[in-house]
Amino acid sequence: MAERWTNTALLVIDMQNDFIEEGSVMQVKGGKSIVANVIKVVELARQRGILVIWVVREHDPQGRDVEIFRRHHYNSEKVGPTVKGTVGARLVDGLVIREEEDYKIVKTRFSAFFGTNLHSFLQTSGVSKLVIAGVQTPNCIRQTVFDAVELDYPNVTVIADATAAATPEIHTANILDMKNIGVKTPTLHEWSKEFA
Repeated sequence: MAERWTNTALLVIDMQNDFIEEGSVMQVKGGKSIVANVIKVVELARQRGILVIWVVREHDPQGRDVEIFRRHHYNSEKVGPTVKGTVGARLVDGLVIREEEDYKIVKTRFSAFFGTNLHSFLQTSGVSKLVIAGVQTPNCIRQTVFDAVELDYPNVTVIADATAAATPEIHTANILDMKNIGVKTPTLHEWSKEFA
């Protein structure tokens, strides 16, 4: 059974405190509701020997590497979102990087592929199938998915209820857009049946 998943990687995107926890200026409103499902996706992936890749944002304290429209969140009076080494940049409770088996990609833009070594790492690891969970659907999830499709990954899956957006309507519309370009969009339950 494990051989079936050897060329698969799970990308867990932006499941960090500043995107999930209440009160952050970057909080994704639907993020808290998917934490349990993301934990389960990671558990299922590990049970089957799927490579887990943590895609996180870690920014410069001065915001010099942040998109121009977000730079106002970074100034000398307060710490900006997902600054490297801060509590806000840490994974939410229940998600843990296993240093010996997992891989971590740090990004500063929406796509996990933009300005990172993700594509070359996946190629050298023999990965051709991607499974994606995390936040947020219209930005980092969608951009990563579209880049994966444009890079000719033949099998891209987004776990519909292990991804989230600010509203259910935005999430659903983006899931439909991804489905329309050939991306699989099962629920966690549907995806877990593939392991049976």
